[in-house]
Amino acid sequence: MKPILFQKARLIDPDLKMDMRGDLLVENGVVSALGPELLPTADAEKIDCGGAVLAPGLVDLHVHFRDPGQTEKETLETGCAAAANGGFTAVVTMANTKPAVDSPELIRSCIKRNRTMDCRIYPGGAVTKGLGGKELTDFEALKEAGAVCLTDDGITVGSGPLFYEAMEKAAAVGLPVSVHCEAPGFEGDRSMNRGEISKKLGLAGAPALAEELMIMRDVFFAEKTGAHVHVQHVSSRRGVEIIAAAKARGVAVTGEATPHHMFLDETAILECGANAKMSPPLRTADDAAAIREALMSGVLDVVATDHAPHTPAEKALGIAKAPNGIIGLETSLGLCLDGLCRERGFSLSSLVERMSSAPRRIFKLPPVHLQPGSPADLTLFDPERRWRVDAAKFKSKARNCPFNGWTLSGTVLMTVLGGRIVCDRRTFRAIGCIKRSVAIQ
Repeated sequence: MKPILFQKARLIDPDLKMDMRGDLLVENGVVSALGPELLPTADAEKIDCGGAVLAPGLVDLHVHFRDPGQTEKETLETGCAAAANGGFTAVVTMANTKPAVDSPELIRSCIKRNRTMDCRIYPGGAVTKGLGGKELTDFEALKEAGAVCLTDDGITVGSGPLFYEAMEKAAAVGLPVSVHCEAPGFEGDRSMNRGEISKKLGLAGAPALAEELMIMRDVFFAEKTGAHVHVQHVSSRRGVEIIAAAKARGVAVTGEATPHHMFLDETAILECGANAKMSPPLRTADDAAAIREALMSGVLDVVATDHAPHTPAEKALGIAKAPNGIIGLETSLGLCLDGLCRERGFSLSSLVERMSSAPRRIFKLPPVHLQPGSPADLTLFDPERRWRVDAAKFKSKARNCPFNGWTLSGTVLMTVLGGRIVCDRRTFRAIGCIKRSVAIQ
């Protein structure tokens, strides 16, 4: 493997409190040296970063790759390619495939297949067999096989006694439980947020109450059992408040903010139709503001995409009948750079923390740092280079993207996995320039 010398980069590693200009050398799959100016080895590929940011690779704790069972939507290979194209070097896959990932054999199969792909996959294992909500899986066996969390994502385990038992067992084996919060019987038709717009469209919608009730239950169960509960795709202000109060009491709870819940609201349905349909749904502008504020303050710990591919034919069924979910791996960084850093003054170091360091830490994934000996899982991005979202050119198989046509600031230039370049977009054509007076700090 050819050595790579990154020159004139802005090196950011929040865990090391590093934000400096300098060079970084990769040899034999690991970081071998860094400093203000390194002398290149004779055979090294030299990359002039021109001040672009070099950081530990991004991590997404919540993706759906539909493999096995629905590979017409996405495969492990195309999902990993999409992840690399978005700057991600690691993802956690959800268990709601067909069949569900509810056995050690399926966990091991995923890990074995992933060895030659463009992104590291850390699989989640199902809480209940077949996601049926009736019988718990073997948590210890799933962990031994390589599962990094337990989740029935897409479905809430409705039985309180069964889920309380699950939390007790999860605490005993030391696995976080990643929860989709939606109270059975309160979810309406799951078409969109329940409110004035749903009324005008003649849809029942899904109220925020359905989500908030289950966040309350699951946080309370975590408090009683000592389990770590990770609340997925939080979408409402009240949900944020419940999590904040639990954290103040010392409960082991973490939470996700998705780019779509931060930068879209329920009005997007009117423009994008089913390509803006997901669960939980887009809520009000005030709710979106609350999710952004919670991510920036640390009440919500990580950015996660809930990357959920569907076919065009499925999304063409319309708001009432189309499946929930949008793709997000290839737009996440640009949306956050624009919507958090450029527009709201969030620092680059803090964003890297939410998209790289914190996900690894809270799910106990192998650490990656800009220091000698660390795996060379790296993301190089230009926070000021603009590009236009064109879903037709994505690496994902799917095209269900409500951000299609948006112009974003922040281009992934290169993704490196174990010293191997898995995405190289240095020649990606920018569309204009950004005035230095509004440059991201």
